[in-house]
Amino acid sequence: MPHQTMTRAMTLEGPRAPLKLLRQPLRAPRAGQILIAVRACGVCRTDLHIVDGELPWPGHPVVPGHEIVGSVTQVGAGVERFAPGDRVGVPWLGWTCGQCRYCRSGRENLCDDARFTGYQIDGGYAEHVIADARYSFRLPEDYGDAEAAPLLCAGLIGYRALVMAGEAERLGIYGFGAAAHIVAQVACHQGRKVYAFTRPGDASAQAFARALGAAWAGDSISSPPEPLDAALLFAPVGALVPQALRAVAKGGSVVCAGIHMSDIPSFPYDILWGERRIMSVANLTRRDAQEFLDLAATVPVKTSVETFPLAQANEALGRLRDGRINGAAVLVP
Repeated sequence: MPHQTMTRAMTLEGPRAPLKLLRQPLRAPRAGQILIAVRACGVCRTDLHIVDGELPWPGHPVVPGHEIVGSVTQVGAGVERFAPGDRVGVPWLGWTCGQCRYCRSGRENLCDDARFTGYQIDGGYAEHVIADARYSFRLPEDYGDAEAAPLLCAGLIGYRALVMAGEAERLGIYGFGAAAHIVAQVACHQGRKVYAFTRPGDASAQAFARALGAAWAGDSISSPPEPLDAALLFAPVGALVPQALRAVAKGGSVVCAGIHMSDIPSFPYDILWGERRIMSVANLTRRDAQEFLDLAATVPVKTSVETFPLAQANEALGRLRDGRINGAAVLVP
């Protein structure tokens, strides 16, 4: 057990409450687990959905955060993948049963008993975190700690959404935040044409999108200059689904990439007709993580981050809620 006996974490004691900086005992990792000293943790929109009560309350206080970068300080029995001193990343998917039909068919992201970091499992808005070694990953060496953090959810979910879009050459991205600013770089690297849709009047986000290679950037209520092959929705706004359906060509896909979205309004069948599809992205798999982390270093993806001290987690969440973050917010303990 480390000499240090206490650690600090920003804790959510109930939905729609401000996070509190609390001291708690520093636990030792059990078999198969690793104890990590957190160096950086991204602030994700999923954290905001948990804090704002838009996801079901898990029934216990929550330490949010699932874009964790840190150093292993202790390993539990049976852990051979990591050793003290290794830099690791911990994403949203924190544990699966390994036995259900989803897990056995390579779809562990759909496991009914899955547990998630920063939700059912204490996350990275903290000085230390305990993680399952099987669901932790080595990170590309070229990234600093804060720059690597957004790769672990914004990057992974964006990558899974992009894969679900198939071979789409003309790609629309609705909601140009943390995930979009990463996936846009990957899409451009793959030779796709990117069209970025932002909040109406958000000239800053539109300029940011063009700087990352977008061929066009405009308001989310605007029509693109040509029909899209696919649209990725990162904004949690159900009204954008019919808007995106109108923007995609026949045979095109609308991929909803968030864990929560406001209700989708009714829409006429003719904008779905023509073999258009609506799909959702649910969580991620460990295979997604490994594929994307290898790809990110090859592109290379450059993350744009704004850092906050751990104690300012509420401010970072508020900035994200108001759309006042270009790129990604990252907490640095």
